[in-house]
Amino acid sequence: MNVVEVRRRSYHDSVTLMQVSRTVAGVEGVVAAQVAMGTELNLDVLRGMGFEVPEGVGPADLVLAVQAADEDALVRARAATEAALAASWSGGGDTGLGTAPAARTVGAAARRTPDATVALVSVPGQHAFSEAIDALEAGLSVLLFSDNVPVEQEIRLKDEGARRGLLVMGPDCGTAAVGGVGLGFANAVPSGPVGIVAASGTGAQQVMCLLAGAGVGVSHCLGVGGRDLSSAVAGRSTKQALAMLDADPATELIVVVSKPAAEEVAADLASYVDGLATPVQFAVLGRGRPDLTAAAARAAAAAGVAWRDPRSWPAAADSPGRYRRLRGLFAGGTLCDEAMLIAADLLGPDAPVRSNIPLDPSLALGPSLDAEGHLMIDFGDDALTRGRPHPMIDQRSRLDRLALEAARVADGAAGEGSVLLLDVVLGHGAHPDPAAQLAAAVAAALRTAGDAGRDLAVVLSLCGTLDDPQGLERQAEAFVAAGASVHLSNAAAARHAVDLLEVAR
Repeated sequence: MNVVEVRRRSYHDSVTLMQVSRTVAGVEGVVAAQVAMGTELNLDVLRGMGFEVPEGVGPADLVLAVQAADEDALVRARAATEAALAASWSGGGDTGLGTAPAARTVGAAARRTPDATVALVSVPGQHAFSEAIDALEAGLSVLLFSDNVPVEQEIRLKDEGARRGLLVMGPDCGTAAVGGVGLGFANAVPSGPVGIVAASGTGAQQVMCLLAGAGVGVSHCLGVGGRDLSSAVAGRSTKQALAMLDADPATELIVVVSKPAAEEVAADLASYVDGLATPVQFAVLGRGRPDLTAAAARAAAAAGVAWRDPRSWPAAADSPGRYRRLRGLFAGGTLCDEAMLIAADLLGPDAPVRSNIPLDPSLALGPSLDAEGHLMIDFGDDALTRGRPHPMIDQRSRLDRLALEAARVADGAAGEGSVLLLDVVLGHGAHPDPAAQLAAAVAAALRTAGDAGRDLAVVLSLCGTLDDPQGLERQAEAFVAAGASVHLSNAAAARHAVDLLEVAR
């Protein structure tokens, strides 16, 4: 049974609603659920899921859409929605505001909490600029979680922040940690001497998790948005964040983590850091540059800690040389970038890797996100998350593609097997138990190929720490039991996946 309920003029931010959707979807007897504001994009997504949306729903209206097995499941879904929304208003605990109604503007919220230093803005991209400006005018640095913000507005925000001595983290900043408090997607890492400036969300998480595994803690992680090191934005927030960490007595080493950056911006930053008192290391991905695991090892050495290679769990059935295609299905854009760089280097120009975020524009995938040969898809790309939860929260897009790839192998010719390369990112804000769904899907995919007498291997990059709420060891064991090989280093996972290919022999 499909049910759609509309609550007029009941606004909630997108981060909250992604979490609520995930909670409701996990209720026993619920087949699918989406809790979202009634924007045109969200309504199109709901219609695409098979829901009938009433007339007159607008962007200020909250829409609850549930596909439930029976009436009891629907009752449980409604109760879970109410509880999750109530927890979001209260922050899950006592805010000190008593029963006062929620503030309706950033300025009002700032007046109620005079000790606040950071505002998290998570609204549709077309509305994000005005909210972020309000936060800056209230004297707050901004973590701008919203994506699809025009680059011209990003530049204006960052210039205004710099003028006021404030930091603009984002737009599309998914990860930050300020004074031990995680914002957005955040892993449980210890406090320590390394400060991170990140033009990358999952890249920062990978470095922090690898450092935590080596016993090295983090003072702050300041996300700056994935476009900050582009030619247009020119490192505006990166310089601001570097200056802030340089002035922080708890930070003894700074690591700049980024997707591939514009060459002139990277060169400018290299000159800029020469004037800082705190040592700075760069972990900027690119052809011929060290991967993120190597960058973490170098940072650990600078912190005086002996480095050990991150742990891995081999798959018993891996058989090098039996597979023809590499297919990457990623939730993290930077992890996808890193894997593509490694694969492209090892496979060479005669075996190109196509992608929706290609290293070379000539290798871009079309709207079908499909091609022969090797490919890697970033399911967390802005174009694929409009109006729907990020794949680190909602795994449906990757579950569907995993089944499709397995069916393709099963229906293909003998000797045309594939290696599937996936990432799983743990931590606060991410799916509470990704292995519960994804490990079963991995086992089913391997079974589908095996029953047809075809070759399929699954290699998994697991980004997390022992203190993450999902349980790192439990997640790894579940994926290994399903038949995957598991690696805490994304770079190691990519190399292992290439090593299994026939062409690599």
